[in-house]
Amino acid sequence: MACTTILVGKKASYDGSTMIARNNDSPSGIFSAENFLVVAPNDQPRHYKSVLSHVEIELPDNPLSYTSCPMVDKKDGIWAATGINADNVSMTATETITSNPRVLGADPLVKYVKKNGKEKEKIGGIGEEDLVVIVLPYIHSAREGVLRLGALLEKYGTYEENGIAFSDKDEIWWLETIGGHNWIAKRVPDEKYVMMPNQFGLDEFDFKDAYGEKNENLCSESLKELVEKHHLDLGLDGSFSPRLAFGSHDDSDHVYNTPRAWFMLRYFNPHTYYYDGPDADYKPMDDDIPWSEIPERKITVEDIKYILSSHFQGTAYDPYSKDQTNPDKGKFRPIGISRTSCMTINQIRNDLPKEMAAVEWVCFGSNTFNAIVPFYTNAKSIPSYFSATTLQVTTDSFYWASRLLGSLADPHFNIIGMEIERYQNAVSNYSHQLLEEYDAKMLENKEYDKNIEEANNALSKMARRETDKALDKVLYLNSCHMKNGFSRSDN
Repeated sequence: MACTTILVGKKASYDGSTMIARNNDSPSGIFSAENFLVVAPNDQPRHYKSVLSHVEIELPDNPLSYTSCPMVDKKDGIWAATGINADNVSMTATETITSNPRVLGADPLVKYVKKNGKEKEKIGGIGEEDLVVIVLPYIHSAREGVLRLGALLEKYGTYEENGIAFSDKDEIWWLETIGGHNWIAKRVPDEKYVMMPNQFGLDEFDFKDAYGEKNENLCSESLKELVEKHHLDLGLDGSFSPRLAFGSHDDSDHVYNTPRAWFMLRYFNPHTYYYDGPDADYKPMDDDIPWSEIPERKITVEDIKYILSSHFQGTAYDPYSKDQTNPDKGKFRPIGISRTSCMTINQIRNDLPKEMAAVEWVCFGSNTFNAIVPFYTNAKSIPSYFSATTLQVTTDSFYWASRLLGSLADPHFNIIGMEIERYQNAVSNYSHQLLEEYDAKMLENKEYDKNIEEANNALSKMARRETDKALDKVLYLNSCHMKNGFSRSDN
């Protein structure tokens, strides 16, 4: 999967919460319908078998309930993507990342091989299809998530390179797989945000801490030996860069990956560096854009939604630019791409009781045109407008309504864009109003279960009302600009 991830430490966020967010993008030419739902302990499997790799794993008997954004079509497995469990621990999996031949030669991926004649079937490792289901229901902190997933990677291996985020109310951790069985993880500094655009990200690591007190750094037991034995350290000054050792810097990265990191850094730190001209500190094709940075101001939910919806606004690379003569228009892969399946912002709030602290903001389809809606995650279920998506196109589903809205608006972006902005602002405004209202109710009456159900239903109804209104307006404007229109009327 091709995705973009943002992580925001609690001292970098507007309200002291931890926030992890990711665009869950489908491969080119694929649009995957998804649901947003709650998985109850009784619905969690005790014996898990992967569809793609055929690996089988026995799971513990004490799972927590958790939210999930699985694929509707289960032919390739569950692909739960993201969620928050009943202990307010969050996970998003995964950001597909890059590697290099030296790493993959030293620790090959564990790929499934079908039985062929006399050759036996070879079971594969774990991957994006599996990770949320086999990890999130069993962890009670972000650090515990890293350790559980790390143990599973060392035991079963993986068939792909992935980056995975974990958060709780205090910490955010980022884990990246290395080859078939190794992994590396780092705690996100509280005062920083992290930018991840489908490329190996970590740019510094402390092996002494990882093999000692393990305060900020964790890794597989054999990682340092792997680096030394296979000459993976490419540093010249004695410092170790995981990005140089384990990642890539191919020509394709400079079109697909690094420009997204450049735009994120440009947005959150507009005055810290120079971004344009021959003397720019960072350019779109640079390989040394930092993994994390202190923002110039605190980051809001709306900032995250904006940046994960972005298409290089204000630069020469915007595909929606009105300048038809600009040769750089559409040159780079935008963050807000057409084939996003879902995006969530998993927010664990520090200033509220644990029963109501976790909120998951959810949207479907292309973020450039959709709106994001929050839900309290310690719920028994999610309203059907979000949780009962089928493979049939229907405006009874937020997924399909969002997809339709984007497809209608895209051809006439510069005409319809204002209506999309009004829709997004309306949903955002009402969302915050409803959260404020129900936060206050729960703080007063402590009736968490009842009020969470009421709040989530109210949020779903609001989202449907505003989405239907936007569809009506956009359909009208789009119809007025059809190519077979004619100004002379028949009456």
